[in-house]
Amino acid sequence: MPQVVRTRIRALHGPPPVAPMPFRVRSLADREAVAVLHRAARVLLEALPELTDRLVEALREQEPAYRAAMETEPTEIWQEVHQSLRHNVASLIQPREFRETAHRTSRWIGESRAEQGVPLDAVMHAFRMGGAMVWQDLVDDTARRHPEDTRLLVHVAADVWNFVDEHCGVVAEAYRQAERRLSWRRENQQRLMTAALLDGTARIADLPDAAAMLGLPVQGRYAVLAVAEARRAPHGAGRPPLALAEGTPALWHSAGDVELAILPLGTLPPAVEAEPGCDAPDPAPPSGDELAALTDGLTAPPGTRVGVSSVVDGLAHLGDARRLAETALKACPASGGTVLLDEHLPAALVVSSPGLGTALADRVLGPLDRLDPADRDVLIETLTAWLDSDGSAQRAGAKLYCHRNTVLNRLRRFEQLTGRCLARPSDAVEVSLALAARRLLTD
Repeated sequence: MPQVVRTRIRALHGPPPVAPMPFRVRSLADREAVAVLHRAARVLLEALPELTDRLVEALREQEPAYRAAMETEPTEIWQEVHQSLRHNVASLIQPREFRETAHRTSRWIGESRAEQGVPLDAVMHAFRMGGAMVWQDLVDDTARRHPEDTRLLVHVAADVWNFVDEHCGVVAEAYRQAERRLSWRRENQQRLMTAALLDGTARIADLPDAAAMLGLPVQGRYAVLAVAEARRAPHGAGRPPLALAEGTPALWHSAGDVELAILPLGTLPPAVEAEPGCDAPDPAPPSGDELAALTDGLTAPPGTRVGVSSVVDGLAHLGDARRLAETALKACPASGGTVLLDEHLPAALVVSSPGLGTALADRVLGPLDRLDPADRDVLIETLTAWLDSDGSAQRAGAKLYCHRNTVLNRLRRFEQLTGRCLARPSDAVEVSLALAARRLLTD
């Protein structure tokens, strides 16, 4: 309940203004009205418990947002209303002594209601209801005890509602400040929880709370995207360097130079056995198809590298998905592109152990480094085109704009220099991995 009136003696409200104000003559009616108001306020203070009961009941009937709070903590609500009324009605009599106390009470109510989630409109309505009830009681008491003085209250009516508006402003500002603090705290908790899930450090016992906080199912199917730009956006740009297809849900999290996105793919289907004579239930869509459809809708600026993890089951395995996504990101060319881990497992094996990958590349391709760089690059380009063409010299020649016999001659020369036989599967695997290691780890 806000402080509802102030006297017209302005000097009581603080230090005098810097510039002298012109003298203003106060009318006899003003002074008499203040005296009438003080007299009625003293009577109101004596009947404060009854006034509190009536205001609480009015709030219960007219303001649904307060009704729920009264059901859970009726005593606390009554005490709060009583304290607000006591401070503010007292400010009718001694505005200088009780003004700041009344403001503190109003600020506390605004903060408390924000923390409880009571809408601001409901809080404003409650304060105005309190102001109206106090004013009506002042008028009724004066009309009953001293009817000849009722007309004098007109002179302080504007002051009453100015004070109601003043305290509504105090409440609204306290409410918005508390709301901002709560929003920051909630966002910070969400960031910390998301980081814990992606780091794999979240406790199993915390998963239900994390799911509720982030709006994700505990037993869901997930993938993780790892995104990096060739040129980082200015700090605080606030948008990931990538856009997903419209309608694709994603929870973004910044991890240094890499942006991570948790992608919910749906809940895990329950194990359902088909009834006799009925068709078996439809299985979940293959993970590869889901991720391929997802990446088909990606749009990213040139130079953006994107790594997509395999699908994992449940929030508890998001840490694994994050590591898989970062491994896929390492397998992206430096020039940019999108790599689905499931479709580039050999390259992922190489980048996941860069020391072994470098050793393999040196062991298999080291003899080529003794050649002229231009000659070496031609052999590597030919070998890469031949492997990408599934061992077809004809198709490799078409890619390189040369005859198939030229391709075969270069492959034989490679075998002579390295001691490898490309017709032998184990040697072909080693060569393929060595080429991937040279390309990815050199970049």
